[in-house]
Amino acid sequence: MPQDHRSMRREHKLSHVRTLVAGLAGGAAMNGVMLVTFRLLGFGVNADGVLLNPALQSGKVIDVWTKLEPLPLVVHQPAPIIAGILLFGIAHAYLYRSVRPAWRAGVAHRGLAFSLLVFVMTFLFWEFFTPFNLLGEPLELIALELGFWALIALADGFAIAAIMEHGPARRA
Repeated sequence: MPQDHRSMRREHKLSHVRTLVAGLAGGAAMNGVMLVTFRLLGFGVNADGVLLNPALQSGKVIDVWTKLEPLPLVVHQPAPIIAGILLFGIAHAYLYRSVRPAWRAGVAHRGLAFSLLVFVMTFLFWEFFTPFNLLGEPLELIALELGFWALIALADGFAIAAIMEHGPARRA
């Protein structure tokens, strides 16, 4: 096997390892920021956060998170959700890998571009379709949640970009 071919195969294998590591980092970053924003600040440790305040929140939202059975998995059995977000992080890293050549080089530029992509394609759509459309959540709380989602998208995008843009496999 010619040296160039072996080198290309090694670089290709490294690029998949790097992508998986970047994805796990992105997923871990999303989980961590979600814990701080939604769990600690939004819903509160004892369901006493601003997002569950009956003076501000739609009764439908409060019922979904606290009364309607089965309660959301993230409330009573978070492990599958945490694992799922790690898998989303891996999917995001592979998506990042496929679109990054279209963006100007650099962790800051690519991390911000990818964060914006994730935010618009996932979180903005989610807030519009579910809390706004289905649950009647007030616009002020939707704005707060969009701020939380923006932080989550930034954590994901920059974690992935920081890993993907450094080292020998960064061209893959």
